Amino acid sequence: MDSITQAVLGASIGEAILGKKIGKKGAVLGAIIATIPDLDVALYLIFDSYDMLRIHRGFSHSLLFTLIFTFIVVYGLQKISWAKSIGYIRLWLFSWLTLFTHVILDTFTSYGTQLLLPFSDRRLGFDAINVVDPVYTLPLIIGLFSSLFWFKESKRRHIPNYIGLLVSTMYLFSTLGFKNKVTDNFMNQLVGRNIPFESITTIPVGVASINWYGVARTEDSLYLQKMSLFLTPENVIDVFPINKELLDLLKPEVANEMRWFAKNNFTVGKDGKEIRIYNLQVDMRGVVYEGKDKYPTAGYFKFFQGSNGEMMFSSGSHSKKPEG
Repeated sequence: MDSITQAVLGASIGEAILGKKIGKKGAVLGAIIATIPDLDVALYLIFDSYDMLRIHRGFSHSLLFTLIFTFIVVYGLQKISWAKSIGYIRLWLFSWLTLFTHVILDTFTSYGTQLLLPFSDRRLGFDAINVVDPVYTLPLIIGLFSSLFWFKESKRRHIPNYIGLLVSTMYLFSTLGFKNKVTDNFMNQLVGRNIPFESITTIPVGVASINWYGVARTEDSLYLQKMSLFLTPENVIDVFPINKELLDLLKPEVANEMRWFAKNNFTVGKDGKEIRIYNLQVDMRGVVYEGKDKYPTAGYFKFFQGSNGEMMFSSGSHSKKPEG
């Protein structure tokens, strides 16, 4: 999720667990700790964008990291005078929850996380909520600010924050139900049209997990259908050749990296000597038309030969807006 949402979630946890002990400091502390996993973006200063495909949401978003870093955070907090009044178990639980909820929340998105590193580099994602979704974030903000400012002198100060956490959490888990409904509808569409798919996924686009795209993979093609949670699926199912043989033009380890990052939901194109990879797992913006050409999404990764003769990696985007 976006950094603001992660900070607000951490602040809400800080208020819930530490608010009675140290007041507003608990919310501030929670917001700070909750943003720690996303500091991996600072590594863009050291590594190139290709290496960052694996590094971002890598070890800093793993379960092992949440455990290790919790002990580091608690050790540091125990050195602060105003935190010494907090029991070790409470301080440990607070620190771990702010980190754990961050990585789990990111796992609900289609980008996913490498949650099981270093034991497995599989990118896990529920594909249930968009990276930015105010429907999840606003209850947290309203509940937190109500507790911190409007009810700060009340004996029931904690209640609005609890309600915000409850509402946002209920919505988050309800998106799994939304996904299940959309997936069933998409599967029925494919079966009804005799499309022999090997795998399918559904990915939310926009706010509130209302609008979705279904992606079905066959041996040589990807099928895309725009869908809605409340409306009958559109009749149009767009089909794109995967052109996986074009990956053979890249080094085997690079080709495997692209398959891994896209969870096999990709198509490949060629523009002159430039190889373009359309990743439907992390860039689902809808079908794009440029003149007579049609593309599965606006953004793409590209490999091309640099002036030094080496294969270079970058990204690009089609300028035209998605259809509709």
